[in-house]
Amino acid sequence: MHRLFAALLAATACASIAQAQTTPSAEAGPGQPQSTSPALAGPSFTVDRALELAGVVSPALEAASADVRAAEAGRQVAGLRPNPSVTVEAENVGGSGQYRGTRSLEATTSLTLPIELGGKRSARIAVADARTDRAAIQAAIAQADLRISVVRAYAEAASAERRLVTAHDQARIANETLRAAQVRVQAGRASPIEVQRADVARVNADAALLREERTLEVARFSLSRIIGQPISGPLDADWFSHVPAIYGPLRPIESAGTLVMAAADADLAIADASVRLARSQRVPDLTVGAGARRLEQTNDTAAIFSLSIPIPLFNNGRAALSQASAERQRADAQRRVTALDVDQAIARAQADAANAATSAAAASGPALAAAEEAARIARIGYREGKFGQLDLLDAERTLAATRAAAIDALLSYHIAQAQLERLTARAPVTQGE
Repeated sequence: MHRLFAALLAATACASIAQAQTTPSAEAGPGQPQSTSPALAGPSFTVDRALELAGVVSPALEAASADVRAAEAGRQVAGLRPNPSVTVEAENVGGSGQYRGTRSLEATTSLTLPIELGGKRSARIAVADARTDRAAIQAAIAQADLRISVVRAYAEAASAERRLVTAHDQARIANETLRAAQVRVQAGRASPIEVQRADVARVNADAALLREERTLEVARFSLSRIIGQPISGPLDADWFSHVPAIYGPLRPIESAGTLVMAAADADLAIADASVRLARSQRVPDLTVGAGARRLEQTNDTAAIFSLSIPIPLFNNGRAALSQASAERQRADAQRRVTALDVDQAIARAQADAANAATSAAAASGPALAAAEEAARIARIGYREGKFGQLDLLDAERTLAATRAAAIDALLSYHIAQAQLERLTARAPVTQGE
């Protein structure tokens, strides 16, 4: 056992020096074994291509676009003025005596036109403009949500590909270890129990390989559903392996102008415009009319003018104004709550991304190189009879755990980075700005 520990220390020192002097190759990034699966051959399918395809078939984007069109149509409706009305009246018809028939007919034709007072039309337009801006922001939110969904699904599929490659490599190593154990037992240098241990390890490795194949199939299917077509070729391993160096304190928090804050600001703008509309509706409108009356008996015509003003006796609009004012207060308070939540969420997302990057760099760098070197030395020493089988199995388990930790760290980094980009995404410039 002490010889294996010495080999581990030596491998760690060598890996640290190599890590400082060289960079990972493009063919096999950190944590990626050299062997590849034949099913994943061909040109890589990039995350940019996945985002492009998802944007074409996404029902969420289609719904958001329909909302924008509906809001724009609502803006046109809000700017329309009330329609005039034509009224035709016939009096003194079908009575008795001199009013029998149409001899005393008085026919009146008039045109009435409602006149809005108190700025109702401009207030409606303001509400419609605010809702149009909110729909545009919601469309941008839908795009940002789609992006994080695609990146998450892509990263999970890429990690599944990496785990499958690792499982292939572990299965190959398990078979080689079994053959080495059989040779040692046949030569009389080891107990037959070593063959049984190696065979158990081989069975477990083959079972893990089957599980990873199913996991990859499900992950690629999930991604294909989002982009609307099957995926051909492997995913971009270089993108999955790339982790930038993140040092120093967190960046300043700038929640103003983000999508979340823009949505809260738009909700407040709608509430402000609604208060103005409720206030304008307390002013009664006028209805003016003009027409002509024809008298059948004398064949004369007379002009008629009318003016009507509603009396706000039962509904003076005060309750509607109180409701709009309360909703405005709620929107303002909700905006302040959102500002606090967004600042905290961005800070947590920055920390998560930085911690995941640190973990990925550590697990994919010297630690993984040392584990691979220690396992290699243990295999050579086991074949030559210098190390026992338990030492070999311990080194292989360490290598497998380090590879899994590296893949998990890379997946956590990409998900955390996508979440941070979602929280800090900038809002589009709307017509109200």
